[in-house]
Amino acid sequence: MERRSFLKKAGLGVAVGAASAAPAIAADTPVIKWRMASSFPKSLDTIWNVAPQLAQRVEELTDGKFQIRPFAAGEIVPGLGVLDAVQAGTVECGHSASYYYVGKDASFAFDTTMPFGLTARQQNAWLYFGGGLEAMRELFKTYNIINFPGGNTGTQMGGWFRKEVKSLADLKGLKMRIPGFGGKIMAELGAVPQTIAGNDIYPALEKGAIDAAEWVGPHDDEKLGFYKVAKFYYYPGFWEPGPTLSFYVNLDQWNKLPKEYKSAFEVAAAEANLLMAAKYDAQNPPALNRLIKSGAQLRIYPKDMLDAAYTVAEKLYAEESAKNPRFKKIFDSWNRFRNDQRNWFKVAENTMASFTPKK
Repeated sequence: MERRSFLKKAGLGVAVGAASAAPAIAADTPVIKWRMASSFPKSLDTIWNVAPQLAQRVEELTDGKFQIRPFAAGEIVPGLGVLDAVQAGTVECGHSASYYYVGKDASFAFDTTMPFGLTARQQNAWLYFGGGLEAMRELFKTYNIINFPGGNTGTQMGGWFRKEVKSLADLKGLKMRIPGFGGKIMAELGAVPQTIAGNDIYPALEKGAIDAAEWVGPHDDEKLGFYKVAKFYYYPGFWEPGPTLSFYVNLDQWNKLPKEYKSAFEVAAAEANLLMAAKYDAQNPPALNRLIKSGAQLRIYPKDMLDAAYTVAEKLYAEESAKNPRFKKIFDSWNRFRNDQRNWFKVAENTMASFTPKK
């Protein structure tokens, strides 16, 4: 489906709700039942909830005929096995973060986020209007999948540290839970990145097995209690400036759907994408205030560290581009878009956001 047609339908779903956006469902359309595997546990309520939210919306839009049952991480397949399960048709659809699969192709990271890349709004602009969705669908098609943006946490925090980081030198030998491109950057800066599952982070910090850990942001971090064992809370999470989650659908199953059901899924996915970011923006400020009252101490990363991290990120992009033609093709287009977005946001958004009125 062309992007304009998709956005028209998606806009209807978000703006005027199910009643007016719902397509007319013919009496002879079939009852279809799908399963959706999520990469996320139910304890991550905001991220997890978009899966049942989409399922409910799709069912409403199809008069109950298209039913999707969501399953949390581990209930059908492991959290990091969602892409493989959808590709193989073990489940018809899934909800995941594509940068989990950079081991298959580093290009998957563009679908989620890149260090020093696009914020949530800029990422949506790239995906919907900057050629991003088309580029990512070329990649997903090789895995027998069609993808749909399905949520964004907004810019994440920079992690919890047992000791202050006052300069780049303080990273040397520091053991930090941080995966993906962020971990590669930290390794170049002298830290020792660790890949640890969410439930294991707190005990690792408490026992001193690691010195620092990144997770998501105030709303999710508060639940895991990191402030009790690592009081220094750093920002910004430069490696995740606007991470998009995605819905995956097996292409064979997608092609079997009646067009009304396809429209319903697209509308519901676009709505979920919008609402997750809005919900995090509403939840994070009060959560941050509670964390500070509980003893968390906010710190901004030192300037020399951020400068060095940016240099390393650009070097990693150049190295990957040199060996991965698909990555280079996407990066070149994405990078031009990123530069344009930076110039525009400097003019209006950043200026307005940084204005502090006199009291």
